[in-house]
Amino acid sequence: IIEGPIAWKPEAVRDALKQDDLYVEMTFAEVLDTVGLDATAKDFGRMFKDSRYQLWHANAAARRLLQTGIEPPWSGHPKYNAHANDIDFQIESDFIGLMTPGLPREANRIADRVGRVMNHGDGLYGGMFFAGMYAAAFFEKDPRAVVEVGLRSIPDKSGYARIVRDVLAWSREHPDDWRATWRKIQDKWDRGDLCPEGGMRAFNIDARLNGAYVVLGLLYGAGDMERTLEVSTRAGQDSDCNPSSAAGILGTMLGWSGIADKWKSGITAMAKQKFDFTRYSFDEIVASTVTRAIKVVERAGGKVEGDTLVIPPQTPK
Repeated sequence: IIEGPIAWKPEAVRDALKQDDLYVEMTFAEVLDTVGLDATAKDFGRMFKDSRYQLWHANAAARRLLQTGIEPPWSGHPKYNAHANDIDFQIESDFIGLMTPGLPREANRIADRVGRVMNHGDGLYGGMFFAGMYAAAFFEKDPRAVVEVGLRSIPDKSGYARIVRDVLAWSREHPDDWRATWRKIQDKWDRGDLCPEGGMRAFNIDARLNGAYVVLGLLYGAGDMERTLEVSTRAGQDSDCNPSSAAGILGTMLGWSGIADKWKSGITAMAKQKFDFTRYSFDEIVASTVTRAIKVVERAGGKVEGDTLVIPPQTPK
């Protein structure tokens, strides 16, 4: 557990401009913007292969494989990619959930193509779970309900589903003590990480474990942004990505007007600057996401009425 003060000032949001968690997402968003909603895993892989930015873990391994001619889904498969269960797709799937409001099946269809570029199994399911939570977050106000809906986007018997169910159960047993739940997560799940860089070290980049920390933050944050960020950060491991994911899902639940100025007031000053290695500024990626969301909604049988999206009911399965 990370103890001590956690510093934040609104202008720190400018650091987002150089984050790999964002420039990789925007690579895949650009594929959808240029190729269209039917872009295949190979389309995503082609643009990713030619990228020049710094990468780590499953992403770096997948790009090396793509450059040697190994295409998706094999570029994310454990036969070739030892990082297949790592966190990579999980931290890059936000854009999918944000463009599929209330449409978890559509989120899964896109995630199944993007995620196989660099991940497989629980590494793939992490991205599906997160995208499903985002899709639900547009219409849910209870973080537990968002987690439960997201859980329905992945196989019931997967390790990922089991760890999420554990966190849901343990948080009921210890409703006022997130550290008690954290200890149970560690005791049962912080082992067997296949990532080569985690061998014989406390380091664990496993998608399941880090996904559990996101769920921990959402459940114990109880709709409060600062508390959500604090718990998911203090839980440790990939503690820049995990609070970012938790805050993104909660921010979708709250809506722009519901997010305190402390967290968003620094955005205006950087909103027209390009994110590194992308063609998008903040304003441009927002507009792009809205355009894609409208296309997804219309394809699913919904429509636009004025400034409102009319979305048909859809369950994950």
